[in-house]
Amino acid sequence: MVTRPSICCEGSRVNKASEKPSVGIALRILSGFLFAGMSICIKAMSAEIPVGEIVFFRSAFALIPLVVFLWLRKEFPHGLATRRPLWHLLRSSLGAAAMFASFASIARLPLAEATLLSYLSPTFTSIAGVLLLSERVTIWRVGGVLLGLTGVVVLVWPEIGHRDLDGDRLWGYVFGLLMGILTACALIMVRSLSRTENPGAIAFYFVIASMLGGIATIPFGWVMPDSYGLMMLILAGLLGGFAHIAMTLAFRHAEASLLAPFEYLAIIWPVIADTLLFDTPLSLAFLTALPLVLAGAAMAAFEGRRHWKKR
Repeated sequence: MVTRPSICCEGSRVNKASEKPSVGIALRILSGFLFAGMSICIKAMSAEIPVGEIVFFRSAFALIPLVVFLWLRKEFPHGLATRRPLWHLLRSSLGAAAMFASFASIARLPLAEATLLSYLSPTFTSIAGVLLLSERVTIWRVGGVLLGLTGVVVLVWPEIGHRDLDGDRLWGYVFGLLMGILTACALIMVRSLSRTENPGAIAFYFVIASMLGGIATIPFGWVMPDSYGLMMLILAGLLGGFAHIAMTLAFRHAEASLLAPFEYLAIIWPVIADTLLFDTPLSLAFLTALPLVLAGAAMAAFEGRRHWKKR
């Protein structure tokens, strides 16, 4: 699940004249709540509707608030002009693939566990920064990676060591890890693109690529949703679109370092949803892995933000 500032706000800078920390914090909490609502909708219909169809509807209906937002900011359509179309294509393809992997993970795992795996993206981004951008290896990077990966081992180990191995659940972990890797690669691309490209254009082309990726899965079998399924599909898209807008506005009002603690509070909503809506108890492995993964994500994210603040 893509809950990170990966589409509109990565690499953005706060205008000190318009900085309103309390507004930024409120918007960041709101975006986490909206992303959780989107994930709940996806989880609720994942057993009946194929992942590709969900990706299409989620992207198509997210496009509506995004276009309205860009139009109100006078960035549509001229703000979509680009000098780097191939880079947009690569970034958008990586982001779309991450969305497919995220939704496949949500379909196979408890929502809280699938969400926790999404917090691995800063850890993988830190690794990608060293391998692809020749960034320095620091104690923060190493510590974040070790904590994050230890958390994954703690989460997955009981399933691997179980005599009656649940293959579908194991695939959920695989898709969750793949989502983190793909999101990290997409974030690296966003960092590069944000130096010359309008953030609105980065978001727009990502949504279009995800829609096309969803359409490409029609030959593999789509289903006609009933009224409840259609409502969930539409709601997932609208919630996802408004969540990204809220996140973008949050980073315009407050520094990333101030908002970081509230980013990790978003795990509360999937935990509540699993307990109250999906009647899924929290496992001991999840409760043990939770602080490890979040601590690793926090360390990796702090190092990344400190690096980009210096530039």
